[in-house]
Amino acid sequence: MRFPRQLLSAVLGALASVCLLLAAGLVTAGPASAHDVAEGSSPADGATVATAPARVSITFNNTPLGLGSEVRVTDASGTDWADGKVEIVDNVASQKLREGAPAGKYTVVWRVVSSDSHPIEGTFAFTATAAAAGAATAPVPSVGTPQPGQTQATGTAPHSAEPFPWSIVIFAAVALGLLVTLGVLARRRLGVSDNDDAGN
Repeated sequence: MRFPRQLLSAVLGALASVCLLLAAGLVTAGPASAHDVAEGSSPADGATVATAPARVSITFNNTPLGLGSEVRVTDASGTDWADGKVEIVDNVASQKLREGAPAGKYTVVWRVVSSDSHPIEGTFAFTATAAAAGAATAPVPSVGTPQPGQTQATGTAPHSAEPFPWSIVIFAAVALGLLVTLGVLARRRLGVSDNDDAGN
């Protein structure tokens, strides 16, 4: 009886096709499911600037959503010098600082909603050797023109956090389990059919 052998061939062919589709899906799903990332900051992480800046900014690889964005700029005593709401222009989120910020080390903690609607967050630090001038009206540095203490968009900013894509791992595990189950059932079916043939 050849039907079980044909069935086994069909099942193995289907398994091979599913494996190829699964592999292709995993390769393409990686970049597509990745959230936005911070590519640079102003001032740069760990930089020392002459005076406390009028504002800080974070540059992303895509334009983040304005809803729920927050940037805190605290000095060594824990005082938050952020003034007003986060401003998002293109792929740059900036936060104005209040006048009179003292010299010393500052920690910037930011949180925005990426373009795929998932929240992302991170932190960076800088040191000001002198207090801010009386008028804090310095404009945001233009893209492509690095200012002292500013990084160009060359890689992911330190400490930025991205959730791990567990859905891909779960999908792969379920698919693998289905493939193994189908293979075992096909082998058992073939074994039963071979025994029937031998008995006849």
